[in-house]
Amino acid sequence: MYEQITQTIKGLFNDTVDFEVKQVDIAGVTALLCYYATLIDSSEANRQIGFLDSRAKEESGSWGSSSTSTVYPFSQDKLIEEVCMGSAVLIFPETNMMIGIQVQKTPERSPEEPINEQVIRGSHQGLIEDVNKNIGIIRKRLQRSDLVVKKFQEENTKAQIHMVYLKNEASPEVVNDLEQRLFDIPFPEFYSVGQLEDYLEDQILSPFPQWLNTERPDRVVYNLLEGKISVFIDSSPTALIAPVSFFAFYESPDDYNSRVIVGSFYRMVRLLAFFVAILLPSFYISIVSFHSEVLPLDLSKHLQELVKDVPYRPLLEALLLELFIELIREASVRLPQRIGQTVGIVGGIIIGDAIVTSGLVTNLMVIVVAMTAIASFSVPAIEMNMAIRILRFPFMLLAASFGFLGMVIGTLLLFIHLLNLSSLRQPYLTPIVPFDPSRFRNIFFRIPYFRPDRQQSSFNYWEDRDK
Repeated sequence: MYEQITQTIKGLFNDTVDFEVKQVDIAGVTALLCYYATLIDSSEANRQIGFLDSRAKEESGSWGSSSTSTVYPFSQDKLIEEVCMGSAVLIFPETNMMIGIQVQKTPERSPEEPINEQVIRGSHQGLIEDVNKNIGIIRKRLQRSDLVVKKFQEENTKAQIHMVYLKNEASPEVVNDLEQRLFDIPFPEFYSVGQLEDYLEDQILSPFPQWLNTERPDRVVYNLLEGKISVFIDSSPTALIAPVSFFAFYESPDDYNSRVIVGSFYRMVRLLAFFVAILLPSFYISIVSFHSEVLPLDLSKHLQELVKDVPYRPLLEALLLELFIELIREASVRLPQRIGQTVGIVGGIIIGDAIVTSGLVTNLMVIVVAMTAIASFSVPAIEMNMAIRILRFPFMLLAASFGFLGMVIGTLLLFIHLLNLSSLRQPYLTPIVPFDPSRFRNIFFRIPYFRPDRQQSSFNYWEDRDK
């Protein structure tokens, strides 16, 4: 009887790996203890159960509520509510009653907010290196019984991989696809998220990321509610999220902690920054090398006066300055924080001024490269930032060879490449391609929370396609 009841209860919680049901003896009566292992304090639970056992023996098997436990008639809805809140629940099948025991464990907060994902408003909590505590943080924020956790670990393998999703939101086809990929992992061990990401991506040689990396639990929760899947690996504070579109990398948690107009405005600014960061240096090279006639006459003459004393072509000028900026950026990252800031100031101001004064580059080129760097910094996702930093170099080569025509060719090739990309077989440019007007607005604007269409998942592509 108890085995059948146990299987029924596990079915209520979708057989998730961190949900446990154990048989315990309370004053000679068999009970089932139900709880999420990632949410309760196990030592406190054992202490409370021992206290209940002693009290029941002293009071001849009578039960009563206390400051840490409450008696209820058995109800599936109440059971789900109590367990999702982090309580341990004792079920007595013979008497059709249950006891909710408050043994919630508060997941540890990371020592500091994730450096690469800081926000002005909202939560400053981050994920940590313990995967069980990370799942506990997610469950604390998302108290739903359809939050499924699946564990993948081969024999003689140290790494533990956990897949987390909402059963009622995620597409079953996408879930099955990712499960199969995780089952087929050939490597004996994983030590980093980067290794796992390489294996799971659809197109590994693309500069564009197909998985969203985050160390923010609020960002994980928001994406789970949109029907996406999150993957955690033990010993790493980073969660991988998929399927994602190109536009997901330009969303920031600040968008949803700010007013609608403010969040929408800055989202559009970030999307504009993508084109500025890639095209501005190549536009400058095209103007100087081929198309100075498109400028007003006075501005064209002024530009020619600036560049006439530079001893090499605009392409080499741009490449030298861009590489110099990349060296400063890498040095600032690798050095200790305070020393890195000093290097940035010395390199960016003193050396930059010396280069201009010596006539090696023009003031205008310094402005162009500085605007390009600032535009790339505005991207919330560091992995997309790196893709932009790489892409502007081939655009500069095309502009130096063919002018505006080269920029057009580069843009077409970039668009074709994006059309061929996918994230867990989800089109990378959705909802633009395939075009879906009903979901198009959320690309550029933050839809207010009172709008019911905001709750519609943007990533059930397979379900929509089959209709």
